[in-house]
Amino acid sequence: MKKTITLILATASATAIAVPAAAQDNSPFTGPRVEVVGGYDISKAGSDVDNDLNDEDDQSIDGFMYGVGIGYDVAVSDNFVIGAEAELTDSTAETEINDGDLEDLGFGARLETGRDLYLGARAGFLANPNTLLYVKGGYTNARFDMMADDGTNEIETDLDLDGFRVGAGAEYALSQNSFVKLEYRYSNYSEGEFDFQDNDFFEDDTGESGRFDADLDRHQVAVGFGLRF
Repeated sequence: MKKTITLILATASATAIAVPAAAQDNSPFTGPRVEVVGGYDISKAGSDVDNDLNDEDDQSIDGFMYGVGIGYDVAVSDNFVIGAEAELTDSTAETEINDGDLEDLGFGARLETGRDLYLGARAGFLANPNTLLYVKGGYTNARFDMMADDGTNEIETDLDLDGFRVGAGAEYALSQNSFVKLEYRYSNYSEGEFDFQDNDFFEDDTGESGRFDADLDRHQVAVGFGLRF
């Protein structure tokens, strides 16, 4: 009898442990994921001072952001999820100098938004079995492609900027293995360096400038579709 009771208790204990674990394993918000993202992207100076030299100059640049992301989420309780994520995106945002006096002298300039790398983490809770509300944050590195032309010489350089990103969003499980999401994210870039395409400007042929302080704000509203495995 004692052995039978012991066996029953052991079985019950194993079942009690296995059920929550199975519930977490079957959650539509856990495990590895891949996704595609797209949305609105705008970059602007991070200070309150506008460029007052020419009212026709762009104070910000905006366009369409698009890219891919990966992540891995784990359930730390029945309603709470944490995870790591990475993303690679690009943007159509660009602008050209619009100053008649400089153009008459043969000067021109162009700024295009390049690739953006993000590596971070997120934490969320289940508002209901199919909806996850979350916050996120991490490191971001953005690149802007710049060109200046004085009518005779043309200089091209990449501007690489480092900063942080924070955001919040909602993810909805379409099924056990697919989801859609909507999120807002804010990035601030506080350090940067130039990477010139023509290394003749540098005696050591690195083509890179020294690090300098920057202040650039970036706002994005993104939608995404993804799959879990």
